[in-house]
Amino acid sequence: MAEPTLPTLYSFRRCPYAMRARLALSASRQQCALREIVLRDKPADMIALSPKATVPVLKLLDDTVLEESLDIMHWALGENDPENWLDPEVGTSAEVKELIAESDGPFKHNIDRYKYAIRYEEGTDPVFHRTEGAAFLEKLNGRLGKHTHLFGDRPCLADFAIFPFVRQFANTDRAWFDAQPLPHLQGWLAGHLESERFKSIMTKWPVWAIGDEEPVFPA
Repeated sequence: MAEPTLPTLYSFRRCPYAMRARLALSASRQQCALREIVLRDKPADMIALSPKATVPVLKLLDDTVLEESLDIMHWALGENDPENWLDPEVGTSAEVKELIAESDGPFKHNIDRYKYAIRYEEGTDPVFHRTEGAAFLEKLNGRLGKHTHLFGDRPCLADFAIFPFVRQFANTDRAWFDAQPLPHLQGWLAGHLESERFKSIMTKWPVWAIGDEEPVFPA
């Protein structure tokens, strides 16, 4: 078997963690061989690389395996960051890290129990978790009332790391989300969803199987 010439990315199109990894790879122009999976039938090759068996997973040419989406984002942008995602226009990198941690921690906890309440312990109240999650949305809306993006008038790592999860929350009950008094957040989310970059990372790729040709991403 020929040696790979590009890193290998295991991804699932609709996963918000995989979305943000693809966004950073696209911005940095770091090409990889894309292996699109389905969560109900995860390939053994991916599980062998990453026993936690969640996407995204990126195997570099030196056999380093990156199993966390933020690690993939930081690796890609560390290689090439032409849009200065790692350098917020307003605030500090520590504040960016803190806001992402709040999104990945309490906010994601509430998204999951709002969207998938039946998967959790009996008595999980999706409306309670929607209300708790909405408090984070209000915080983001307040920031976006001051600037076009979360840390200034140009987007940075925080915007691209967080908006896929706001999308997931919003799509759980889009009518409810659209009716909320969150105009700055709603406009910010719409701008990301309508962007050419987001459209380009949401291409419908065929599911990969051993022996299949691997599309190059970004193209």
